[in-house]
Amino acid sequence: MAASTGGRRARLRQATLAEIHGAVRTLLVEQGSAAVTINAVARHVGMSGPALYHYYASHDELVGAVTADFFRELTAAMEEARDAHADAPAGARILAACRAMRAWAIAHPAEFGWIFASPISPSDRRSDSPRQQAGQRFEQVLLDLTVELWQTRPFPVPDPADLPAPLREQLTAYSANIEGRLPPEAAHVFLTCWIRLYGLLCMEVLHQLDFAYTDVEPVFEECLSDLAQVLALDGADQPTV
Repeated sequence: MAASTGGRRARLRQATLAEIHGAVRTLLVEQGSAAVTINAVARHVGMSGPALYHYYASHDELVGAVTADFFRELTAAMEEARDAHADAPAGARILAACRAMRAWAIAHPAEFGWIFASPISPSDRRSDSPRQQAGQRFEQVLLDLTVELWQTRPFPVPDPADLPAPLREQLTAYSANIEGRLPPEAAHVFLTCWIRLYGLLCMEVLHQLDFAYTDVEPVFEECLSDLAQVLALDGADQPTV
């Protein structure tokens, strides 16, 4: 009986957490991030502000938990696109995952903005925090594919001696942090590609390009084409529909 009661309580708690997360998402999408306060979320689910603290100790903890949800959704979309081309070369899966990332971001601009524009609290920087773990899984999608590409068909890289010393030192540290799966010079290419892709997508989702473009998809595809050249991809790396 005790086990049954405990299981029921756990299910009720999970249902309440899901309701709280749904309320956060509704407020975010309909009213913006400033509307996501403890009291507003509590009112949305029919409880008091103090009662909500039984589930999350702080606003930062709540933000971190919901951000982790968004990361998982985005990651799942990218993984699904990657796995739909499981028999294709790594390059094709990279391009498929990148396009899936944009598709999710365009469909969920508020959530994408929340993921990448909201400050990261000190508690969320801990390796065991839900946000940190979900963010690392997201990062692994393109990193794993790039490592696979590097191992099977290495792409051109700069001579490490030609890189500025401060940059070389940071790349060496990053390479060590990913257990040497990419040497510093290959990590430099990977990070450069990621920064360009991510920067363009953020500018599109945050409407920073509206002054010039009504349709950014051709710009995004041009960016992918440029990155494909950097990674030495060819026609065989284009994912089939």
